[in-house]
Amino acid sequence: MKTPKPIARIPLAAAALAALSLAGCAALQPRPNYDAEVAAMMKASFRDQGIAKADRLQQDEANDLCSKAEGAPLPEGVAQALQQAALRTVRQPADGRYIGDWREGEKLAQNGRGMTWTDASAATTANGGSCYNCHQISKAEISHGTIGPSLYQYGKSRGVQDLESPTARAVVEYTWNKLYNAKAYNACSGMPRFGHAGLLDETQLKHLMALILDPRSPVNQ
Repeated sequence: MKTPKPIARIPLAAAALAALSLAGCAALQPRPNYDAEVAAMMKASFRDQGIAKADRLQQDEANDLCSKAEGAPLPEGVAQALQQAALRTVRQPADGRYIGDWREGEKLAQNGRGMTWTDASAATTANGGSCYNCHQISKAEISHGTIGPSLYQYGKSRGVQDLESPTARAVVEYTWNKLYNAKAYNACSGMPRFGHAGLLDETQLKHLMALILDPRSPVNQ
């Protein structure tokens, strides 16, 4: 009876080394820069048209960090720094008056126009506030969004009976800052930065202030 020949192991070992070598080469390949690829794709996919400009694709620091967080809260120190920076951008009314006409404010709240490519004339037609897209404001309005909190009785629930009182002053200033640049109080707020982004002018902001704060507004009845 013949003794079995030993199994040749050299070719197997060589194959294993070759596989490891190939795997190592693959691991050394640079990882694609997906952020740069996405940015290039977005830049190639959009163009200026009408009053809608492609420069809105450029994120500022707050938007960039919040996008990268993907819904997770930012570190407390980072969030506070962004909020403080946003608060510094807020411009208070030039004449020191915060309250306009609530009737005009209601028109703005109902108006969804603004910053889309179909809005051809920026010079002759003002933007709206689109407030009802996200909030309940007037109890009479049954078609409203729920992304944001209800603003019905916003002023009344905060004790604003006299707009000149010290108590009202703190609420008035907070509300103005929030409308002007919502990131002053929430770094990753999805609320439009109406004043900071130039979406609404000072007079329009005053009218929205009146809608939600003026005791005579139906919002506070």
